[in-house]
Amino acid sequence: MKLKFLGTGTSQGVPVIGCQCKVCTSQNPKDQRLRTSALITTNEGYKILFDCGPDFRLQMLRQNEKNIDAIFLTHEHNDHVIGLDDVRPILFRSHKAMPIYCNKRVGKEIKNRFPYAFANEKYPGAPSFDIHEIDGPTSIFDTEIIPIDILHYHLPILGFKIKNTAYITDASFISDEEKLKLKNLDYLILNCIRKTDPHPAHFILEDILKLNKELQPKMLFLTHLSHHFGLHEDKHQLPENVQLAYDGLEFEF
Repeated sequence: MKLKFLGTGTSQGVPVIGCQCKVCTSQNPKDQRLRTSALITTNEGYKILFDCGPDFRLQMLRQNEKNIDAIFLTHEHNDHVIGLDDVRPILFRSHKAMPIYCNKRVGKEIKNRFPYAFANEKYPGAPSFDIHEIDGPTSIFDTEIIPIDILHYHLPILGFKIKNTAYITDASFISDEEKLKLKNLDYLILNCIRKTDPHPAHFILEDILKLNKELQPKMLFLTHLSHHFGLHEDKHQLPENVQLAYDGLEFEF
C-alpha cells in the first residue's frame, strides 16, 4: 500500500499570488506546494483520495495519476472540496457515480455546492456523486479506514487512520481519547502552518514537537505548510523522525 502527497500547501497554495518572499520565488519544486491532498493506492491497485481541492486536476496530471475509486473528505472548506467537479473525466470512463465518504454535515454541504450532481434530470456531462456518511470505521476495497475526530478551530472535522498510518490536516486540537488511536504509528502526517506565532485553526511547529514526543511515531511528515515556514532546504532543526512533506513524495506502508 502506498501514500502519495498530491499537495502539501495551505489554502492559498505556495507560491502565494503577488508574494515576492524567498519561498514564493524559489525555483525548487519542493517549495511549490499545491493545496493539501493525498492519494492512497491499495495493494490491489484501488485509488482512495483524501480531499479534492481546487488543484485536483493539476495534481493528477503532474503525478501521472489517471483514476480515483473513492474520495474521503476531511471537511467542507473550499480548499478541500471545490475540485470535485474535476472528477468528471474519471466518471465518464467508469459510467458510475463517485463514492464520497464524509460526515453528515459535509455531505449536506456537498449537495448544496454541487446540486447539479444530484439532480434527477442531469445536465449532459454533469458528474454524479454517491454520498456515504462516516459514523465509524469504514471498510472499502478490503481496506479499513478509521476516522479521527479533531477540531479545526471550532469546527469538528476528520482525520483518517489506515493500518499504522494516520493522515491529519487542518487540526488545531486532538483530544486525549483520539490520541490513543495515534500512538506509536509507523507514519503520522500532521498539518503545520508555520514555525511561530500561534494560529487559532492550525498547529504550528511548537504544537507538532509536543505531539511528536507524546505520540512517538516512527516518522512524522508535516503538510499544509505555508510560505511562512521557510524553504524546504532550510536547516529547520527538526527531530530526526520529523520531515517536511512535499508534492509528489510517496511512501509504502
